[in-house]
Amino acid sequence: MEFAHVPVLLPEVLHLLSVRPDGVYIDGTVGGAGHSREIASRLDKNGLLIGLDRDPDAVAAAAARLQGLPAMVIQGNYSQMRQILDSLNIFAADGILLDLGVSSHQLDEAERGFSYHADAPLDMRMSQEGFSAYDLINSWDEQALKKILYEYGEEKFAGSIAAAIVRAREASPVKTTGELAELVRQAVPQKYRRDKNPCKKTFQAVRIAVNDEFGHLSAGLRAAFSCLKPGGRLAVITFHSLEDRIVKQQFAEWLKGCTCPPDFPQCVCGNRPKARLLTRKPLTAGASELEQNHRSRSAKLRAIEKLPEIL
Repeated sequence: MEFAHVPVLLPEVLHLLSVRPDGVYIDGTVGGAGHSREIASRLDKNGLLIGLDRDPDAVAAAAARLQGLPAMVIQGNYSQMRQILDSLNIFAADGILLDLGVSSHQLDEAERGFSYHADAPLDMRMSQEGFSAYDLINSWDEQALKKILYEYGEEKFAGSIAAAIVRAREASPVKTTGELAELVRQAVPQKYRRDKNPCKKTFQAVRIAVNDEFGHLSAGLRAAFSCLKPGGRLAVITFHSLEDRIVKQQFAEWLKGCTCPPDFPQCVCGNRPKARLLTRKPLTAGASELEQNHRSRSAKLRAIEKLPEIL
């Protein structure tokens, strides 16, 4: 099995994490271990890299690529990071990376059902178990389908696409990615079909819903922050505006200080920032990386450092 993964913004990630040889680092979305291998290669025998992923294919590939390095790979969702560290008797980490979204391997393996470029069973499960895209497309009512297409895919033709799906499945279940892609194409105006591939937003929305990506992201950010040592760093790579908004808002919450009215002579609320910002604006790929790795086009990297608690 070939689990291709070219790590995006790698030099920037390594710089922001400020990897120490004896530190504990967590890659919450290890994928093909592109970032993890570079982090682990900078550790000595006292350091440790822990890679997490809910995709068993990723776990197998990452374990093979990290062999011989001070690293371990565990199948699990990064939103369960606190419980996983507790089970390993590890109190806290020096740095944590979350590289979000779907991996190149998941898109390239047609049978996984993530891509609209090939005809395959509707699946899209990162964990390869449980609720699938087939279940969603063939059981959710029209309003629920419209809602996720509009909110998760930012699809302006969400209503007509949802209606087309419901009409089609009345005759026969929608079973494949090819069938879903054709329904989308027929449901949008002809000009929209000419200007761009009309399937991208629908497939993105269904994938996000099937894997509860935003729910896990919100929970995962909080879990990751709770696992950091004071002075520990959290770096997050996003690939679309909805993910980035969740990260930006959560970071802002940790950065928030005193909330007393400005005319108060002294602070009475007791609120203090929990983190300091390491990236005033999100970092993006430079020209050289954009030329070599098209996946980096939409990548945004944000990072914070956890502050010590003030007693």
